[in-house]
Amino acid sequence: MTRSRTTSAARRLMLVHAHPDDETLITGGTIAAACDAGIEVLVVTCTLGEEGEIIGDELAGLAAQHADQLGGYRYWELQRALSALEAPESRGRVRGVFLGGAGRWRDSGMAGTDGSRNPRAFINAPLVDTASALAALIQDFQPHVVTTYDPNGTYGHPDHIRVHEVTHRAVELAAASARGWDVPRLYWSVIGHQAFQENAARLSGVPADWVREPGGGLGLFPDEQITTRIDVRDQRDRKAAALQCHATQIMVDLPNRAFALSNWVAQPIMDEEHFVLVRTTGHPVPDGQAAHGLFAGPGPT
Repeated sequence: MTRSRTTSAARRLMLVHAHPDDETLITGGTIAAACDAGIEVLVVTCTLGEEGEIIGDELAGLAAQHADQLGGYRYWELQRALSALEAPESRGRVRGVFLGGAGRWRDSGMAGTDGSRNPRAFINAPLVDTASALAALIQDFQPHVVTTYDPNGTYGHPDHIRVHEVTHRAVELAAASARGWDVPRLYWSVIGHQAFQENAARLSGVPADWVREPGGGLGLFPDEQITTRIDVRDQRDRKAAALQCHATQIMVDLPNRAFALSNWVAQPIMDEEHFVLVRTTGHPVPDGQAAHGLFAGPGPT
C-alpha cells in the first residue's frame, strides 16, 4: 500500500501497468513531464515480469525455465528506471508500488504458454480480487487521472488485456465504495499506428543486426481515435536513460534514438506519447496545463 498523499490540493496521476518496463516504453515521457509539472505520480505494476524473454546470455539463467529469478531482477530494474525519469529537482514525485505487494500475482506470459497456466498467473486471479486491490490504491491516492491500456492491451498480451479490465472495474469499485473516490479522468495509453510508422521509417544508422520492420513494432492503435498527444521532446533523454535501466528486456541505441525488444525490431523513441480519454466525471480536476493536457480539456462522460 502506498503512503497517504502529501496534500489534498496536489495534482495526482496514477498509471497502471502490467510488467516492469511497460511504464517506460509506453508512458515514460509522460511520467517525466508530470514530474516537471509538479504532479504526484504513482506507478502501479501488476506483476514482476517473471516470464519475460531475456536479452543476451549473461543473465539468461534468471529465466523462468531455469533459476526463475528474473522477477526479482526486474523489480530492481523498475526502481532504477523510475529514478531515471525524475529530474534532480523533482525527486520524490514518482513512487512505484506493486499491486497486492511485490510478487502477489505472477506474469502470465503469452497465451498458451506454461506461464498462462500457473495458478498464480495474473490472468487466473479472480477479477474481484485484483480490481479490489487496485480500488484500494485509488481510494488512498485519490488520483485525478488514471491511465490503463486499450482493450487490446497495446499488442495483445494477456496481462495487458487483463490490466485494462482490472482498471476499469477498479475505477467503478472505488467510486461506489463508502470512502469512495470517483476518478475524474480515465485514459487509455496507446501508441498511434501512423505516427509510429512515420517515426520508424525515419530511423537510420541503427545496429546492423537489428531488424528494420516498421510494421513489427508496438504502434498499432488507430490515430484518429487519439484524444491527447503529449509532447515529450524535453523528457526524451530521461526516457532513453530509463529504457536502458530495463536491460534484460530492451536494447537502446542512444545516437539514433531507437530501441529494440527481444525480437530485435528497431523502434523509435518518439517525440510524443498518446492517450485516449474514455471517462470523465463531475469531480473537479486541479487547474493547470499539467502533463501537457491530461488534466484539462473536454471529453466523454
